[in-house]
Amino acid sequence: MSQELLAILEQIEREKGIKKEVLIQAVEMALLTAVRKVIDVKPDEELTVSLDRVSGKVRAFRNKEEITTIDFGRIAASTARQVIIQKIREAEKDVIFNEFQTKIGEIISGIVYRFEKGNIIVDLLGKAEGIILKHEQSSKEEFKQGQRVRAYLLEVKKDNKGAQIMLSRTHANLVKKLFELEVPEIYDGIVEIKSIARQAGERTKIAVWSKNEKVDSVGACVGMRGNRVRNIVNELQGEKIDIVRFNEDMKEYIKAALSPAKISEIKLDKENMKAEVIVDDDQLSLAIGKHGQNVRLASRLVGWEIDIRTKSGAQPNEAKKETAVEEAVEEAVPLTGTALSELEGIGEKTLESLQNAGFETIESIKDASVEDLVKIKGIGEKKAEKIIEEAKKFKGK
Repeated sequence: MSQELLAILEQIEREKGIKKEVLIQAVEMALLTAVRKVIDVKPDEELTVSLDRVSGKVRAFRNKEEITTIDFGRIAASTARQVIIQKIREAEKDVIFNEFQTKIGEIISGIVYRFEKGNIIVDLLGKAEGIILKHEQSSKEEFKQGQRVRAYLLEVKKDNKGAQIMLSRTHANLVKKLFELEVPEIYDGIVEIKSIARQAGERTKIAVWSKNEKVDSVGACVGMRGNRVRNIVNELQGEKIDIVRFNEDMKEYIKAALSPAKISEIKLDKENMKAEVIVDDDQLSLAIGKHGQNVRLASRLVGWEIDIRTKSGAQPNEAKKETAVEEAVEEAVPLTGTALSELEGIGEKTLESLQNAGFETIESIKDASVEDLVKIKGIGEKKAEKIIEEAKKFKGK
């Protein structure tokens, strides 16, 4: 029993990564349970079992007086075996939980193992299983069983089954971490990512700044012949990426954020963090972007509310527009479209919160992600999923 048991525990420590002391304590608890079954113990008596860490000898004590009539070899081989196995399993779960807990906020790799109710179960190299919930998946991406996948580690939860490892392919920090891996200047701290705004599967805008005047922040991220950014685009299965040069001059920063549109004039309301952007008529649709995507991401990137209009004062929601403006409006959801108030099941407070966040129409909700909506005060994950679901089912009156 003695040395053989210690050898087994040392082997488990090497193979499973479970500390030997944790295993010894599990054995002591198991043997204590077994001893209670073979001797009579009065309520006022203290019973303890100890395993010598050097010799491996097991000793039992009743009120600190050693019990010499117990066959520990027989007990350990029978009664205690299942309890020891259970303790080892629990310790293994703790090891997995602690290992992945330290990796929160990082990108981890795995293999698509199976699909379960729209969720993707990922085999994390045989150590554990991760899960990419449906709302953490990009609608433009498709994965097959056995395919390698990289994802952002959001959270690690502990339940009865062990560690529940939550992954994401839609989180903005996935793009940030990919740039850190792909661009040495970012990893080394020479180039800094100042801000990032993402609509998963569609487009990401990322603002970068160089601490070294000799290093071009945008050029470093793009790479020779665009190789660095192309690798990231490929990883995201075609998602467009705009690399913006950060500027402390807010007017220049907004101009860069609204690229590729050409901006004629910008008026700033610094107190309310609002910007009125003036463009030529032929630049309106470009500045707004398809479904309002360009201006919405630019606004998130700089942290200011952006209002776009033409030099003539025309806005996308005015009744009279020239041809160029009319074309822009067709592309400019959420600045035009079916009023959000038409959607059933939205309370007044929720409606107001959505409108304050820039979601004016049902079309804008259709193009939003759960991640976009949960950022709004008062809207949780379930409510966000319900709102998007209702918007997609809306057929008009």
